[in-house]
Amino acid sequence: MRIGLLGTGNVARALAAGWARAGHGIVLGSRRPDDPELRAELKELLATGVRLESSASAAADAEVLVNATPGGASVALLTSIGAPALAGKVLLDVAVGFQEDITLTHPVVSLGEEIQQAFPDTPVVKTLCTIDRELMVDPGSLEGPSTVFLSGDHADAKRSVRTLLTDLGWPEESILDLGGIVTSRGQEHYALLFVGIAEAIGSYGFGIRVVPPRR
Repeated sequence: MRIGLLGTGNVARALAAGWARAGHGIVLGSRRPDDPELRAELKELLATGVRLESSASAAADAEVLVNATPGGASVALLTSIGAPALAGKVLLDVAVGFQEDITLTHPVVSLGEEIQQAFPDTPVVKTLCTIDRELMVDPGSLEGPSTVFLSGDHADAKRSVRTLLTDLGWPEESILDLGGIVTSRGQEHYALLFVGIAEAIGSYGFGIRVVPPRR
């Protein structure tokens, strides 16, 4: 697939490298694509064939667009690209918005829902926001299986995202479809528990697993 990632932070870089290894065409979208300092930071990634362009350019040719921007700024950035440019594209949203005091920027309605409401012609799928960036692209690094979640209103879009998750190494049995985009509230709010667990065990590199009851 042609994948455009909005953002050039650690999450975007990890996902770009993971999907590039799987053979996808990757463009990183940035507000400063010509910044020599940024290009120097991304030198190794760009050497693999990943391209660095403006956010609008990254969106223009993408079949799947990935929102890996800070959650508090995501809607504004997407609005600057424009609804017509986003229409019909699958938007995979991994962002969670935090305030400086580690409270959520979206404490009631999730960012995933807000994006879907703002761009009704763009199917939004929330995923990967419950794990650290390293685990996103290396689920086999854990001692046992973990669970990753899907939230979204569009079945075809979720099938496309499911494929991209398996390309990162996630087994089908580890992918749990929670239902509509409203369920992204749970994924985003888990971020608060994630921080607590990380502080308790001294590591962000852990997963969670949904364990069903005995039959």
